[in-house]
Amino acid sequence: MKIAVAGATGRVGSHVVELLEEQGHEAVPMSRRLGVDIVTGEGLDKALDGVERIIDTATGPSPEGRAATEFFETATRNLQAAGHRAGVGGLVVVSIIGIDQLTTGYNKAKLAHERAALAGPVPATVVRAAQFHEFVAQLMQWGTKDDVAYVPAMRTQLVAAHTVAEALVAVTTRGEDIREVAGPREENLAAMARLLAAKRGTPKEVIEVRDPADPDRDKVADDGVLLPGPGALLAGPTYAHWLDAQ
Repeated sequence: MKIAVAGATGRVGSHVVELLEEQGHEAVPMSRRLGVDIVTGEGLDKALDGVERIIDTATGPSPEGRAATEFFETATRNLQAAGHRAGVGGLVVVSIIGIDQLTTGYNKAKLAHERAALAGPVPATVVRAAQFHEFVAQLMQWGTKDDVAYVPAMRTQLVAAHTVAEALVAVTTRGEDIREVAGPREENLAAMARLLAAKRGTPKEVIEVRDPADPDRDKVADDGVLLPGPGALLAGPTYAHWLDAQ
């Protein structure tokens, strides 16, 4: 199959391109770096010429809710419109487990992303994933002050980006019915951050916090909204095993 990958140079997209090529498909990588801008539409029609499916792994430049929503809605409308013109048969979008129960920020933007994809003329499938293993280092970086990392209290089932890419390719090329993908077991974000800190030797301390201004803090910390539901694909290494392999 000839399959276009939006966000092809990103964390998941790069794995998707590699897996498609390993399996004998023709991958069409799309990113601003490669001359295809899904926000402005530049290069999009040319990139989708002859494409049978699209896998959308693109993310915007900002995690802030309003900016992220604008990015996802604009980019998805463009992908849908250009895909329809090109006769694309399906669009597969990666999203986040539990976002329909959350109300703010980037999670709300991803819900808008899902809705925009499902509203378009090209048939769309949404695959929701747990937080990636790489997410731990990112949150620590954002929350580190001096020698202390402040990370949000969070129950999740961290998953390798490569595992998510495998699920997206399986849905796209073989029609597998995968709606959620997560790691093999529930993990506590702060505990995983401490593993990473011990491996790197910095920061010296990791403190679990709850933002009193965040209306979703207890849902994320206590209610398990970010955990996969029945029927989810549970696969790949645990965070500790993944970290040891880095």
